[in-house]
Amino acid sequence: MDRNIKMKPAIVTSTPQQDMIVKARELTQYLRSHARSVEESRRISEETMQQFHNAGFFKLLQPIRYSGYEYNLTTFIEVMAELGRGCVSSAWCCSICSIHQWLVSIFPAQAQQDVWGSHPEAIVCGSYAPATIASPVEGGYIVQGRWKFASNVDNAQWALLGVKFNTGSQNDTGMGGFVLISKNEWVIEDDWFVFGQQGTGSKTIVIDKTVFVPSHRCLTFIDASSGSPPGSSVNHNSIYRIPFLSVVPLGLVSPLLGAAQGILDIFIQQCGSRITRGAVAGGGNKISQFFPIQSHLAEASALIDAAKLLLMRDISDCEKKVANEEMINIDSRIRNRRDHAFSAQLLHKAITILFTHTGGTGLSLDQPMQRIWRDSNAIMQHIALNWDATSSMVGQHLIGIEPNGQY
Repeated sequence: MDRNIKMKPAIVTSTPQQDMIVKARELTQYLRSHARSVEESRRISEETMQQFHNAGFFKLLQPIRYSGYEYNLTTFIEVMAELGRGCVSSAWCCSICSIHQWLVSIFPAQAQQDVWGSHPEAIVCGSYAPATIASPVEGGYIVQGRWKFASNVDNAQWALLGVKFNTGSQNDTGMGGFVLISKNEWVIEDDWFVFGQQGTGSKTIVIDKTVFVPSHRCLTFIDASSGSPPGSSVNHNSIYRIPFLSVVPLGLVSPLLGAAQGILDIFIQQCGSRITRGAVAGGGNKISQFFPIQSHLAEASALIDAAKLLLMRDISDCEKKVANEEMINIDSRIRNRRDHAFSAQLLHKAITILFTHTGGTGLSLDQPMQRIWRDSNAIMQHIALNWDATSSMVGQHLIGIEPNGQY
């Protein structure tokens, strides 16, 4: 054998999905440097939105028919988590509006055309709680009301609004669902003054006078969970057949995953230089030399890994099932809801552990860790991640009681 033969180096190629994750990672420092100004502005800037547009983040789950990519949801999680490492509020806005591209994709075809036909770059904000009754009229419904917590509403051209569809029959309590309404039909009430997630601009949408919504811009929760929503007849990628409550909460928890990874990054970096100066045993030493700090780091990293593994396992399982034309059964749907909420618990615990051990320096508004901790606390108030509500539903299902909740 000729020992002088030189082997050619292996050519390493990346996939478009991997390239998208790299793009998100490259934006981390930009987002981190702007995080405080985002918080003070109580919204993300048009410049940041343009960065997201240029990178293609809003196309991740958008149909190919409208120049989208139709990537899988594991890629979505990775991208939004990378953004969350830099600025949780900015990642939240990108994540929510990107997941809404998926949600619009399961509406009837004409609704998709209304939103994207002349403007494929259109952004959709949303407020899910059925805040009003949609009353039936010829050709559709009329709505009027107020919808709180519409994240990134300042940068949106359309809104997904939760309603109860009234059939007009006596004693009808209404069927939950969404309507799609253009921004020229509503106004924004600037009422987002909060202690966490300030930069999301989650203001209130107000429709003072009744607005007509054609039937094709209406979607019931039942249809969205059916495994064969209206939009799947024109968007044939199997991701559009996953029940919506196995998908939409990923838009909430993915930025939290990034927040946890981000605070871990910062904590590790600071451990290398931070020296104790107080009157304590071991004062004057690097904080990284303390066993409790080492132990807390280990626990936080394990919590983050465990949360990510749960999320990735669940959605990968769903993607495989629908690709094989299998239905996502109730067991899987309830497991997914359990793991959305439980993963959030794990991530919030990791963030709290690390912030609790930042010392007095971590209290400064110039320090990103206090902002991450506040943002995490705010995210944990979202009902979709509420462990008490979700765990009760899971327990009911496990012991054979009809689950009382949304899945």
